[in-house]
Amino acid sequence: MNIEEKKAIVATIVEKLQNNAHFYVTDSGDLDAATTSKLRRQCFDKNIELLVVKNTLLRKALEQVEGNFEEIYPTLKGFTAVMFTNTANEPAKLIKEIRNTGKNKPLIKSAYVQECIYVGDNQLDNLVAVKSKNELIGEILGALQAPMQNVIGALSSGGQTIAGLVKTLSEKE
Repeated sequence: MNIEEKKAIVATIVEKLQNNAHFYVTDSGDLDAATTSKLRRQCFDKNIELLVVKNTLLRKALEQVEGNFEEIYPTLKGFTAVMFTNTANEPAKLIKEIRNTGKNKPLIKSAYVQECIYVGDNQLDNLVAVKSKNELIGEILGALQAPMQNVIGALSSGGQTIAGLVKTLSEKE
C-alpha cells in the first residue's frame, strides 16, 4: 500500500469518526466466516458500520479528529475492527447478543461513547446500560406525562363521584 492509498484510508476513517457520535474498537479476529458474515449483516440492520482497519491508520485518524483519544491508543494492537454508530449502546447490545450464542468474540478493546472512553472488554455491561438519546427522551416524556395523567384521572373519577352524590341526594327527597 503506497502513501496516497494510506492517506485516502485515513481520510475515510476521519470522515466516519466525524459523522458518527460513537465508535467501538473491537477484536473480531478468529471468528469463522459464517459468524463474521452474520455480524456484518446484523451491523447493517442496526445502522452500525463495521470497518476492519490497520491500527496505525486508525491512530493517525484519531490524531486528526478533535478530542483526546490517548486512552484508546494502547488498545490498538492485533486484529482491529471499528463499529461506527449514532446510537450509543447498539453495538454493545449486538456484541452481547452474539456472545449469548456461545462465541467469545467480538471483544471490546475500547469505546468512545457519549464523549467518554471505555477501555477493556469488562466494560460491556456498562456500555449496554448506557441509554440512547431516544431512550432518554422516552423516559423524560413518561416522567412528564405521569403527573398530568394523575390529575386527569383524579378529575375524571371526581366527576363521577359528584354526579353520584347529586343523583343520590335528588332521590332522597
